[in-house]
Amino acid sequence: MANPKSFHEPVSGMAVPRFAGIATFMRLPHVAPKDAANIDIGIIGVPFDGGTTNRPGPRHGPRQVREMSQMVRRSNPALRITPYELANVADLGDAEVNPADLMDSMAKLEAYYARLVGMNVLPLSCGGDHLISYPILRALGAKRPVGMIHFDAHTDLNDSYFGGFKITHGTPFRRAIEDGVLDPKRTVQIGIRGSAYDYEDREYAASVGVRIITVEEFNDLGVARTMEIARKVAGDGPTYVSFDIDALDPAYAPGTGTPEVCGFTNREAIQMVRLLRGLNFVGADMVEVSPPFDPSGYTAYNGANILWELLCLMAEHVGKGR
Repeated sequence: MANPKSFHEPVSGMAVPRFAGIATFMRLPHVAPKDAANIDIGIIGVPFDGGTTNRPGPRHGPRQVREMSQMVRRSNPALRITPYELANVADLGDAEVNPADLMDSMAKLEAYYARLVGMNVLPLSCGGDHLISYPILRALGAKRPVGMIHFDAHTDLNDSYFGGFKITHGTPFRRAIEDGVLDPKRTVQIGIRGSAYDYEDREYAASVGVRIITVEEFNDLGVARTMEIARKVAGDGPTYVSFDIDALDPAYAPGTGTPEVCGFTNREAIQMVRLLRGLNFVGADMVEVSPPFDPSGYTAYNGANILWELLCLMAEHVGKGR
């Protein structure tokens, strides 16, 4: 790990206006993955939406989220965390994908994240559609399955689409469980809601032990109790956090492929993420920002703030491990 004195710092808006310069996540330096040996947390764009089954566009998410993250400042007063004092963080650019070949993209992404795992870089990823979580989990869970706290309107536990296609943004966690890289009994899904074609995904969840907290149950439980349950499910083992922006109500995140009414407010979402403090993080992602459906950037701005809150918690986790 790097010496704290050599940790990267974001460019200050007091030195260079936030509307100036080349956009990177949180205004951090861009570091090529091959040079990431001293990086504790790498923020990575995954510009891929080859698993999308309805409205495309998340391939453009990382670029817009980078732009909107210029609004994020250095410190988090609510948590009293300045992540750049606790961990060496950098924008590692975009992972390599193949927009013409889904399976080649899966292979490239798994290999990319496996290299980061080998370098002890904790990945914080910005999608892209939710399929990107599958190769990431394959890399992170290669030696032992990980747990997961998952915020979403949908379970993404479906078996197949369109006559047997097994690899889509609606199937990543089913495949990860089948591959033995995601522990279903340490997996909780929060905010599930909306209409459905059938109950197959929920029946599968029940059969393998995935805990689903629907938005209706969340309404009864409230933020604190919901996260108490989530933390109990995940336990103390290595845990991945995945946040689909469609967990938010479309009023806060219209720029996504599969919006569902009655979602979280951005205030509720931030409160829940902050209650992950002290989690044994193995990585995290924020996915499904689709700029074509929200050119204003409001969805991406909410996504950037989710990434920021996760970054603060991950940096604290790294700092405690020094």
